[in-house]
Amino acid sequence: MSTEVQQDPWEPLRRHTPARIGIGRAGTSLPTRELLDFNAAHAQARDAVLTPLNVAALGADLSGAGWAWLSVQSRAAGRDIYLRRPDLGRRLDEASLERLRSLPLEPAPAPAPLDLVIVLGDGLSAVATQTHALRLLSPLKQALGGQMRIGPLLIATQARVALGDEIGAVLGARAVLVLLGERPGLSSPDSLGAYLTFGPALGRSDAERNCVSNIRPAGLVPELAAQRLAWLLREALRRGLSGVGLKDDSERELLGGP
Repeated sequence: MSTEVQQDPWEPLRRHTPARIGIGRAGTSLPTRELLDFNAAHAQARDAVLTPLNVAALGADLSGAGWAWLSVQSRAAGRDIYLRRPDLGRRLDEASLERLRSLPLEPAPAPAPLDLVIVLGDGLSAVATQTHALRLLSPLKQALGGQMRIGPLLIATQARVALGDEIGAVLGARAVLVLLGERPGLSSPDSLGAYLTFGPALGRSDAERNCVSNIRPAGLVPELAAQRLAWLLREALRRGLSGVGLKDDSERELLGGP
């Protein structure tokens, strides 16, 4: 059996993409280097799923940047339950519910509704949230220009996207933005996703959300993602909708079009 590595004609294209193309072969298998790289990438993806979010460290970074925050927890008591029971990751536990219900958001008798609540969730890659959330929040805050009434920032553990629906409903927010780690790929264990829902309420479907994904330095850089999200947020509040009814035309505005 030949162990000589046979080069793939697509090999020159590898400099343009992190995808595993043009990796060649040795006999009927992969070259040793490519096999080791694949195993390392698979280990990174597994670590991204299983590594817990360091709430204290993230909170300290947020406080240092001027963000007020508090933590909440889903009904999934641990990571193993979170992975096996996605439904529990979509609902708040009782302690978190009580904490949110007791927040003094606005003096009586006529509280103004919050325009936006932002949730930072661990999702399927706490590494992404730990690393990129603040890098996205800072330019997003600047892009919004103080035009929205934003509630307290929430750090949510064992969180699925739909956890934001209950949070937004409890706080009476017009819209909720959930930032959480996406399912890691073999070339992207640190991809952050942003999910916008207008009129958050239990039972909202994914068709009623807008998603901006692959937010990371090697994908959609946080500064550009912030501009896109700011556009979507303004339009969602102006039109009173999100999801399939809200087409993302942010690039047209960013490029100076009508």
